[in-house]
Amino acid sequence: MRLNQYLARAGFGSRRACEELILEGAVTINGHRLRELATRVGEGDHVLVHGKPVKMPLPLVAILHKPPGYLCTSPDATSERTIYDLLPTGWPRVVYVGRLDKDSEGLLVVTNDGNLAQRLTHPSTKMRKTYIVTLDREFDFALAPKMKKGVSIEEGFARMEDIYRVGPRTLKVVLTQGLKRQIREMFFKVGYEVKRLVRIQIGNLSLDKLAPGQHRVLTREEVKRYFPSGPAQRPTAKKSPVKKGSRRPPGDGRQGIARKDTVVRSSTAASEVHPHE
Repeated sequence: MRLNQYLARAGFGSRRACEELILEGAVTINGHRLRELATRVGEGDHVLVHGKPVKMPLPLVAILHKPPGYLCTSPDATSERTIYDLLPTGWPRVVYVGRLDKDSEGLLVVTNDGNLAQRLTHPSTKMRKTYIVTLDREFDFALAPKMKKGVSIEEGFARMEDIYRVGPRTLKVVLTQGLKRQIREMFFKVGYEVKRLVRIQIGNLSLDKLAPGQHRVLTREEVKRYFPSGPAQRPTAKKSPVKKGSRRPPGDGRQGIARKDTVVRSSTAASEVHPHE
């Protein structure tokens, strides 16, 4: 891990601020004062800042109910309000998992566990994300099969895993992809404008009664339950032997289709890994 990233995770500020600490000679590794920004920290290295040992914070995983009007971006990158304005100032540096655009709202996962963040956003995980979508007019549900089959948008080929009618203008949509502004662009493609977009669930983890602007730290047990260490393995059927010279039948399966302990329960209101909505 690069030294500036290591210091940022330990709570010494943004990566840019940590680079300043390095350049001014405030950091030593194993007794050597280093000013090279490319310096990497290995397991077992003894890191000091201003002569004091650096202690990495305990793993922290929390959920946040993002209100509209807040950006999912680093506070260093904008003068506008960000989701970090809603989180406790004493927390270690956390990243958000699953970006929501400024006008969207709902469930976000924030964590300082880089491995968990990478795992949750890796395409192979196919994490189901559920949204309530309100359109500008009544939706023609005859378009639902097309939305599930997929349409081309600016970011690529987008499809919905499931789509359900909640009301004339209100739908429940499930995604396993993470393309930028995917839901808004897909509906725009078929002639609709999204007026409200709320993510209510990631996997089996839901907002429940968490109010807008509020957060809750997950317990270790909850993290294990909602985000198991690996994707579920589908049972594999035994392959029938194919005789030499015979043709394999269709459908042979080859085609593609902070510093807080995590046991604290908090609900006080207060870069990045972020596939989009």
